[in-house]
Amino acid sequence: MPMQALALSRYTVTNALGRGRQATLDALLQRRSGLRPCDFLDANRDTYIGRVEGLEELTVGAPLAEYDCRNHRLAQLALQQDGFLEAARAARDRYGPQRVAVIIGTSTSGILETELAYRKRDARGALPPSFRYAQTHEMSSVAEFCRRYLDLSGPCFSISTACSSSAKVFAGAQRLIAAGVCDAAVVGGVDSLCFTTLFGFSSLELVSRLPCRPGDAERDGISIGEGAGFALLEKPEAAPAAVALLGYGESSDAYHMSTPHPEGLGAELAMRGALSRAGLQPDGIDYINLHGTASRTNDAAEDQAVSRIFGSKLPCSSTKGWTGHTLGAAGITEAVISALCIEQGFVPGALNTSTVDPAFRSRIVLDNETRPITTVLSNSFGFGGNNCSLVFGRAG
Repeated sequence: MPMQALALSRYTVTNALGRGRQATLDALLQRRSGLRPCDFLDANRDTYIGRVEGLEELTVGAPLAEYDCRNHRLAQLALQQDGFLEAARAARDRYGPQRVAVIIGTSTSGILETELAYRKRDARGALPPSFRYAQTHEMSSVAEFCRRYLDLSGPCFSISTACSSSAKVFAGAQRLIAAGVCDAAVVGGVDSLCFTTLFGFSSLELVSRLPCRPGDAERDGISIGEGAGFALLEKPEAAPAAVALLGYGESSDAYHMSTPHPEGLGAELAMRGALSRAGLQPDGIDYINLHGTASRTNDAAEDQAVSRIFGSKLPCSSTKGWTGHTLGAAGITEAVISALCIEQGFVPGALNTSTVDPAFRSRIVLDNETRPITTVLSNSFGFGGNNCSLVFGRAG
């Protein structure tokens, strides 16, 4: 039996393409990437990144000034777009603050604050007194910041499962609402640029010197980005015309700490689980937003899993050529893009990709296509085999 669908009664996204969902939509339609040569602080990496303009000039002010860091500045900026703040506060007034959950995905939280504090340690090795680990770097800090910013008091937690983090927030919210624990949920993801990811992924030889090329025969690695996005999830009667979460699937293939199962077995389990909860067969999906990081192993494994389930006719693409890989914010970023595809009726062709890997069996779309889209499957797969797939469409 299909699960209870949840309406995305309001949603927003901010990333290298700009602030708010219109900026992302415009860039998708105009095929304009947000990737740029790395200019993040003094990282000095020969790569491209997806940096959000203006974060350096922002601050988190009173009464939450103790939470000020790049990650929470990004969260605050995103919460202020597309009328999201007003919609969340209206839900608070409608249901009561204790009946609205906050679930936020992040990969590294505010680790940049720790990195910068470490540079300023004194002769004895002590970190500066101004450093606030619990309010900035600690994984739960971003969820707590959002809860306090929205003046909510319901269930509140962060999910940190690498690149699937902010896809899994949808599954967590659905379970809470179905169990009657709350009536609505603010879900989202926030991940900001830091030295750990830029140098860490470089050390794994996973970062490309060029803008990433998902699915390309010559792909050679990812482009790291930053971003934040949020969705307000409610029962369909609250917003009957809205795009809705129809299904989710989760799996953990546990094949390797950083490499997916080469045949995509965990990815396949997640996709089949999402279809089952949505009550759909494979031919009920109109478009797949691939995880598509542009690493050789990840793209190949996902292609195998997708083609086993859907064959070679269903249009698929990755949108990371626009935003870069926003890591813990990838799930929500691509959930919003999926909703835009449904609302606007288009398939975004993979950006920067010129020649699809000839070994691939799924149909990778290279140019934008205008067509009615009623259902989208969105994939987010993380290190350690933490996989999550989401199905979006119209409830009923």
